[in-house]
Amino acid sequence: MQKQVKYSDAAKTKYPEQIVIAISKDRNGKANPITLGWTMIVSGDPPMMAIAVAKTHYSVEAITFSECFTIAYPSVEMADAALFFGSKSGRDVDKFAEFSCETAPATEIDSVLLADAVANFECTLEQQMHAGDHIIFVGKVVAAHVNTEAAKRLYTVGAGHKLGPAS
Repeated sequence: MQKQVKYSDAAKTKYPEQIVIAISKDRNGKANPITLGWTMIVSGDPPMMAIAVAKTHYSVEAITFSECFTIAYPSVEMADAALFFGSKSGRDVDKFAEFSCETAPATEIDSVLLADAVANFECTLEQQMHAGDHIIFVGKVVAAHVNTEAAKRLYTVGAGHKLGPAS
């Protein structure tokens, strides 16, 4: 049985929610990571993924400029990095300089990979669409990488940015 409620009340049932860290370089060549909760695979052939970024975030500028981005599935061990990358603006802070996080160069695009992530996907920007207060960026996956060591994926498991593995 279903009962009608306000959207905000029903949306609270979404947990656990996947998160990703998207990385793009700005016009100065600085890699800018951002933690996002709204992401999905949108095509299998060709492989494509999408992220939704608030219009006010600096990452919108960086992705639009670079026309490419990395999507990383963070590991549980990356919880502190995910919180930091999601709470600071690349306009004000060089996030990789402020928070130590091992990176590696991407192989097909001008971006970086997160070495401790469960997986990284290099994407070229194919489309963008305005959706209310966000922009949806659709990227074609041109290279994919997985961690050679077993790693559990990080999720938002509760309100207030509570992070952990999915149960």
